[in-house]
Amino acid sequence: MSYQALYRKFRPHRFKDVKGQDPIITTLKNEIIRDRIGHAYLFSGTRGTGKTTVAKIFAQAVNCESPIDGEPCGTCEACKDIENGSSMNVIEIDAASNNGVDNVRQIREDVTYRPTSGKYKVYIIDEAHMLSTSAWNAFLKTLEEPPEYVIFIFATTEANKIPITISSRCQKYEFKRITVEVIEERLKEVMALEGDKATDEAIRYIAVSADGALRDALSLLDQCIAYHPDTELTYENVLSILGSIDTETFSDVFQKIIGKDVTILMDKVSDIVNQGKDLQKFVTDFLWYLRSILLVKSSDDLMQVLGVSKEAFVQMRENGKLISFDELIRYIRTFSDLIPDMKNASEKRILLEISLIKLCLPVEDTAKVDIADVASETTEKKYQEATESDAILSMKVEKLVDREVKKLIQSGELAPQATEVKPKINKEKPKPILMEALEPDLQRVLKDFRKIIAPDSYMKVSLKNVRLTVIDNKIVLVPTDDLAYEFLTNPISIKSEEYKTNIAKLTAMVENYIGKRVELNVKPLESSSRFEENYSDAEEAAINFTIETSDEFEDEE
Repeated sequence: MSYQALYRKFRPHRFKDVKGQDPIITTLKNEIIRDRIGHAYLFSGTRGTGKTTVAKIFAQAVNCESPIDGEPCGTCEACKDIENGSSMNVIEIDAASNNGVDNVRQIREDVTYRPTSGKYKVYIIDEAHMLSTSAWNAFLKTLEEPPEYVIFIFATTEANKIPITISSRCQKYEFKRITVEVIEERLKEVMALEGDKATDEAIRYIAVSADGALRDALSLLDQCIAYHPDTELTYENVLSILGSIDTETFSDVFQKIIGKDVTILMDKVSDIVNQGKDLQKFVTDFLWYLRSILLVKSSDDLMQVLGVSKEAFVQMRENGKLISFDELIRYIRTFSDLIPDMKNASEKRILLEISLIKLCLPVEDTAKVDIADVASETTEKKYQEATESDAILSMKVEKLVDREVKKLIQSGELAPQATEVKPKINKEKPKPILMEALEPDLQRVLKDFRKIIAPDSYMKVSLKNVRLTVIDNKIVLVPTDDLAYEFLTNPISIKSEEYKTNIAKLTAMVENYIGKRVELNVKPLESSSRFEENYSDAEEAAINFTIETSDEFEDEE
């Protein structure tokens, strides 16, 4: 016989073998003992917690010819047929691939026939949340008035997606995550039955990595045994096969951040990358390490809760003494903000390095290097330099006019008493204008924003007739027709989630462009002066200079 995976080989066949769900098992056994069996059950909970397994055992128990204290005997014909999958009384349906009305209609036709043997026909519908709305509607009449010999068991990881009209007609059982201690105990039993050896630290780490799912734990154990056959499974072996990073590395990185040692931190990142580790997983695991230090600083009785070895716990406690609560919370916030950015980033390493450097800087220095402030200062400096260049250009124009007038007088084309023509020059240093000077480029920002809106969005159509402009030093959306204005100011539109999301995206794009926080306003067309022109006040002042005349002329030698 071919090799069978551990999670299949050690799948429970009796209620007593199910781990970590004692209240549910006790309730179901009591129903069987007292013959108070319901017609519909809803088993919900995270993956690998035993929903489908318990459903199959329950189907065996209700059809068993001689149950023992609510348990199936396992020896009668009914139990054997259900065990090997040949029973016509237990029908398993995967709702992920059989989720239409036609599939439910087939079930409705089948339930009209009594079981060929045994007491009940049991329908186990896995991934029940995948059924369509029309399929649930077709199911409703059958659940309202089911035949006395039919039992429905719905198993799902997302109970919130089950219609309330369905769930209200079911007995609901919430399968909890299995504790680390229970998983650890079960893994040791499996290792003993398989004749393999493993250190307590290795088993503990696998149990923690399973995240409350016993099936996941058995799969991880199977993987680790295959990678290191015929040898004792150690903590280091588990780390190498699961691609994880040990707590010593986290402790080292933590201490280097506190010591502000940027050079060594960058070397650590290089080592992690060269080892082929997943940087996104590193960020997530390091955040959990910081959380563990925070808990250790709060209490000394949390070693079992954290699921770490005694040596790791002692190290966390020592690290906790090196940092204040406020500073540690700043670390946690920084890495919490980093996790969503890492998911879609093409250069995860750069994001990680920037965050580590930011943690090494004092709080007041990180405030100084805020991206928005840097962008704002850069923009102001750029436009100040531009206005100073305009002043220099004006002075050159003035000298050029004087020179040309002098040539005309010398050639006789202009009488000496003629009026000297000089441009009026503003002697005061022009002040830099920031917001207004950005106005011509705001249309490009609006155009880029329209590209990322959903094609079927009404806002995409409305923004065709909207200008993004500057009025009184504020950024304003100015609709050019009544329909666009009505959409942007209608209370119903403003309250919709799509509208809020799109306005937030547009605001973020504008803020990213100008380097400072803004608040978008909406104004009708008539409130915008010079709307058809793209000139700012600074540009108009440069174009519309005046000419002064004078009766006196001084010849410059």
